[in-house]
Amino acid sequence: MNLVFIILCVLSTSHVTYGYTDNKVRRFKDGFMFGVATSAYQIEGAWNEDGKSESVWDRYTHAHPEDIADRINGDVACDSYHRYKRDVQMLRELGVDHYRFSVAWTRILPTGFKDEINEEGLRYYENLIDELLKYNIQPMVTLYHFDMPQSLQDLGGWTNPLIVNWFEDYARVLFDRFASKVKYWITINQPSSVCVDGFGDPALNVKENGDYTCVKYILLAHAKVYRLYENQFKSKHKGSVGISLDINWIDPYNKTTENDEAAERARSFKIGLYMNPIWSKHGDFPDKVKSIIAKKSEKQGLEQSRLPSLSADEIKLLKGSADFLGMNHYTTFLATPARDEHKSPSFADDLGVHLTHGAEWIASKSPWLKNAPYGIYKACVNINQEYDYPPVFITEHGWSTGPGRRDTRRVAVLTAYLAALLLAVEDGTELKGYTAWSLMDNVEWRAGTSERFGLYEVDFDSANRTRLVRTSGLVYKHIIESRDPGDGWMPSSYRINVSDRLQKREVREEL
Repeated sequence: MNLVFIILCVLSTSHVTYGYTDNKVRRFKDGFMFGVATSAYQIEGAWNEDGKSESVWDRYTHAHPEDIADRINGDVACDSYHRYKRDVQMLRELGVDHYRFSVAWTRILPTGFKDEINEEGLRYYENLIDELLKYNIQPMVTLYHFDMPQSLQDLGGWTNPLIVNWFEDYARVLFDRFASKVKYWITINQPSSVCVDGFGDPALNVKENGDYTCVKYILLAHAKVYRLYENQFKSKHKGSVGISLDINWIDPYNKTTENDEAAERARSFKIGLYMNPIWSKHGDFPDKVKSIIAKKSEKQGLEQSRLPSLSADEIKLLKGSADFLGMNHYTTFLATPARDEHKSPSFADDLGVHLTHGAEWIASKSPWLKNAPYGIYKACVNINQEYDYPPVFITEHGWSTGPGRRDTRRVAVLTAYLAALLLAVEDGTELKGYTAWSLMDNVEWRAGTSERFGLYEVDFDSANRTRLVRTSGLVYKHIIESRDPGDGWMPSSYRINVSDRLQKREVREEL
């Protein structure tokens, strides 16, 4: 079917009005990188093949299959361990500039430690990287995407201070082997999910101050790896190292003082806790967060704050320890003060904020994900103002549906968010690239395959895990070729008022 005809079908059936409120033509400049993302546990399968050992997610899903929505885990997933060449073929079909994927720690170091290096695991990733480079697709490699070796988890995982050195050892193995071929590295994906949400690390089971201990050591591990690359690999290989943070925007529910304060507080806990040590002028955790947790800890009868302090040397190690910010952005939340009492001590009790969505925002298949494109613009502008315009890659953004290849809602969301990003670029954001989540349907952690994020649909009932392109994949291909998301294709209820934005550096309040 002709691509233009498919796109016209999408537009004609969406029943919304699209476009900016001005007639200026906006396109992503040459050199802007378009890509897609996946992670090892979610697509590779081969969970115990060729020397790979058990990860926390292997242990968890085998012990608690009832916790997975459709009982489909990562044992086989998309079988990308055996079908990576088909994955690269799909990347070529889309015409992407880069492919973000993660390495399974357990496939490289089966014991978790550097005493045993698994050549079979290194060979798999080398074959994948070489296949990408053969077609001029840049690999963007994530070292850690939620799949801690179970052997290290048994020793405390991210709450053990020795994890900083263990992670550095693991990174050195990968840098030694691949630094000459990989120019973009991401140390850790979404520390907040690992340490606070209990999502990225289901075995962590944090209690009392375990969440903040995890935050400290996961950030120090990132910084140690950044300095390793900076000191021993950067001058020769000219690569870049960043970290991917969960940066969903948080607005006040409406314009009242208490809601404004709740939104600011939520941004400090959910964004500043991870951004400040790396990007703020003075380093360290946000003063607001330190003060709140210290006061809570005192009331709880503790002699010290549950938020561990950072020493002067640790602040120095962390400050400036990223060449770019990897921004994972999916949605926007609206904040009010929490009216109910959370269990104390806990992160939720410290936060003291209730988060919801706009009543009119369109919902996805995932209960936490609703469409609010203006939020990605506001997040970018806020980061510029708070952290002095850091280079940014959107390292994840996506939309979930059920099965089916005609995903017109995903098309509308994709193009609306890209349109909002063009406005952020126009307002000074140093945006290097955009990475769609995900190349294909995969195992979405506890949701199994019940929530589909793929530009390609995967038939999980077929032995060869057949992958077929969705409408959104064809539209994304067109956007990459033209560098143009069209006139925004943005529903009028989410439309950004351009003249107002240029004058006030904000979007209209009714958005």
